[in-house]
Amino acid sequence: MGKKLLMGNEAIARGAVEAGLNLATAYPGTPSSEIIGTLAEWSGDFDYYVEWSVNEKVAMEVAGGAAYAGGRALVAMKQVGLNVASDPLMSLAYIGVQGALVVVVADDPGPHSSQTEQDTRVFAKFAKLPVFDPSSPEEALAMTKAAFELSHRYQLPVLLRPTTRVCHATSGIEFGPRIPNVPEGFVKDPKWVIFPRLSYQQHQLLEETRLRLEREFSDGPWNPLTPGDRIGIVAGGVSYLYAREAVARLGLNPTMLKVGTPHPLPTAKLEQFLSRVDRVFVLEELDPVLEEGIIALAGQVGFKGPIYGKRSGHFPWAGEYSADRIQSVLARTLELAPAAPEPGAQDVPPELPVRPPVLCAGCPHRASFYAVKRGSRGSNAIYTGDIGCYTLGNAPPLSMVDTCLCMGAGLTVGQGLLRMEPGRPVFAFIGDSTFFHTGIPGILNAVYNQHPIKLVLLDNSTTAMTGHQPHPGMGRTACGGAVPQVDPVAVLRACGVEWLEVLDPLDLPATEAAVRRALEYPGVVALVLKSPCVATFKATRRYRIDSAACSNCGRCLRELGCPAFYREEKPQIGPSCYGCGLCSQICPKGAIGEVGRS
Repeated sequence: MGKKLLMGNEAIARGAVEAGLNLATAYPGTPSSEIIGTLAEWSGDFDYYVEWSVNEKVAMEVAGGAAYAGGRALVAMKQVGLNVASDPLMSLAYIGVQGALVVVVADDPGPHSSQTEQDTRVFAKFAKLPVFDPSSPEEALAMTKAAFELSHRYQLPVLLRPTTRVCHATSGIEFGPRIPNVPEGFVKDPKWVIFPRLSYQQHQLLEETRLRLEREFSDGPWNPLTPGDRIGIVAGGVSYLYAREAVARLGLNPTMLKVGTPHPLPTAKLEQFLSRVDRVFVLEELDPVLEEGIIALAGQVGFKGPIYGKRSGHFPWAGEYSADRIQSVLARTLELAPAAPEPGAQDVPPELPVRPPVLCAGCPHRASFYAVKRGSRGSNAIYTGDIGCYTLGNAPPLSMVDTCLCMGAGLTVGQGLLRMEPGRPVFAFIGDSTFFHTGIPGILNAVYNQHPIKLVLLDNSTTAMTGHQPHPGMGRTACGGAVPQVDPVAVLRACGVEWLEVLDPLDLPATEAAVRRALEYPGVVALVLKSPCVATFKATRRYRIDSAACSNCGRCLRELGCPAFYREEKPQIGPSCYGCGLCSQICPKGAIGEVGRS
């Protein structure tokens, strides 16, 4: 069928296609976003449905419904999204499916773009569901297909847990044939209604299934044991590849067990492994899932050797592993001489310059934050933030995000703050995509319980942070189809917000004036600051500074933090200027003016 260079997320998409995918859903979140993006791109070539859902819970429930009817469904999210989707997932584990449901949850050790480092393997154990843990893009494809097959055979949701390095690595992927699945349709049955007695029965069935899966995984291909000497290494995910590289550098020949199904653990295979070694290194990123299982099993089978892992203090509990880190621990613990450096390893690359995260040049969020900052000056206001590009509003010189917890929480955390300090204004910033995700219940709560929050909806008409995926306010679907736009202003009015203004934040005087009016209003307020993301259109103008008129006061540099600015003898504007014009509105000398982009 041919071979193609794919990243891990694209390989997962390909695996789903080959497994006979009927429906795929997701909410975007790095490092998982490219899975649905790829499926949407390929949707014209295959017969399946794809959507960006408004949040992960909705995505899980839509996919679950398709699987009730015999469809093969995939739902994708990042690890934080699984928290949102955990309610339906836990019940789906009990109810089961008729077709297949594969839940792809991309973990982010490091973390590179997340507020947590949580380990989805622990969630799989909590939900009593099987989980695959791929180590490479090739394995991600193969495990995706296996997860669909396992889910359909056991009529149970199955998790796939790639990590960032697997999601975004690229490799030559061999394509296989697509085996179509024809859903038989939903059949009415009392088993779909989760009453307590049924839950009790299904819990028993889940435990029986766990034991069957333990045996199946021990005999199957996903947990290969490679015989070697009496040093044992157990590794999961990308740590297995790091381990292979590290032992090759050190000239070791350990007995290695790769665990591709960390729950349920392949107990019989682990027993076989322990019988071959007299000491064990356990290599896994984040939580000690494998290590704790091996410690428990070692006690049962009487294994007396040392087990080196996180609990022994040999490996860190947080952050990513690497071949160098594993090599260092192995060499120190085994009292080996340091390995000779790899060819070229002595050529240390130069230090990269430190670039703090910053809003793009011309980003309308900068204007929004600045206008609220100026308009609320002297009010002792609190500014609650949310998840998105606009989280960067916390950085100086704007410094306008005092709290940030999780999606949609800025609005609700702000309401709690208001109840503790009733006289202190609270401005809650939220983006348009996050508003649709989990912001709406927060504004409903504010109206219903009379929390006089001042909502600032930063509407740039896209989901910018994760790659400009569409949402209900954009009028198009994941596959590009035109649909009616959902107007956030109409939603706010329907929620009962009575004081509402819509402004362009790049009109600084008008926005400042609206902020001052909002401060005076005693009830729930919504300022909708609407201006498109600069990454979605081509700039047609830019600004420059007239050096003769510039007094070199530095206000433009000091107050906005726009990356288009730099300083020579006087401030200058570089070619990254996007022509928003915010700087020209604050220059006290009128020294900044518009020029055409040539």
